[in-house]
Amino acid sequence: MAYWEWGNPQSTHVVVCVHGLSRQGRDFDVLAQALCAKAGNSIRVVCPDVAGRGQSDWLKDPAYYQIPAYVADMLVLLAHLKPATLDWVGTSMGGLIGMVLCGQPDLPLPVPIRRLVLNDVGPAMQWQALQRIGEYLGHSVQFSSVQQAADALWAVSTSFGPHTPEQWLAFSRHMVKPVVGEPGLVTLHYDPAIATPFGAMTQESVAQAEAQLWQVYDHITATTLLTRGAQSDLLTVETAQAMVARGPKARLVEFEGVGHAPTFIADKQVQTVTDFLLD
Repeated sequence: MAYWEWGNPQSTHVVVCVHGLSRQGRDFDVLAQALCAKAGNSIRVVCPDVAGRGQSDWLKDPAYYQIPAYVADMLVLLAHLKPATLDWVGTSMGGLIGMVLCGQPDLPLPVPIRRLVLNDVGPAMQWQALQRIGEYLGHSVQFSSVQQAADALWAVSTSFGPHTPEQWLAFSRHMVKPVVGEPGLVTLHYDPAIATPFGAMTQESVAQAEAQLWQVYDHITATTLLTRGAQSDLLTVETAQAMVARGPKARLVEFEGVGHAPTFIADKQVQTVTDFLLD
């Protein structure tokens, strides 16, 4: 598993930032740089590429592209990092991984997670939103340029909210890689097989997972920030309010003009997270 590192590699205050289902660790470039600028030499920001994404290896058996395997990988990474203070920022899938790490006290964490940011995700997820994601996930496509790939990604990611063309191109650049043997062509930088277990989900299995996740959430003791796109179709207002009322009683911040999920590129979004982690 590859990871991207920012800040002081000797610092024992580690912030781990974990991306969404089909994304990769470079999604957090802007947030990582902002954290380092604010914290000076006192912080280490680590942004892994979850297995099957970015620079990390692909799994031989796609059945393991699921949260339990990702949690196991993160436990190995955390043991390697040896933090004395540990914070977690998780977007969508990365938030689910963080919830499990925080909400199962028997897991062998090097230290408890101190502060947890859940970005547009909770124990309950809307079936219609999962179906929307499944419509584009796992398609093996090729593009003639990074710009063409960025345009295609924007077509399925407009819910991420307003970005300048320059911001979106930078955000998309690390989502593609050259096609072997096809000079000039690029393709998406993840294993299409991550869609295999995702596509096998049913409304019944999602409902069962939801019940388990609420139990996990109620055991979280980390100070928790819940960020939500005000137009999110994955995390409803009702679920967000329930997360404020129970478990760690998350502090809720919503961003207007954004759906699923905030990218932590806009100044207000970045400041919300940096203030929460570094106050």
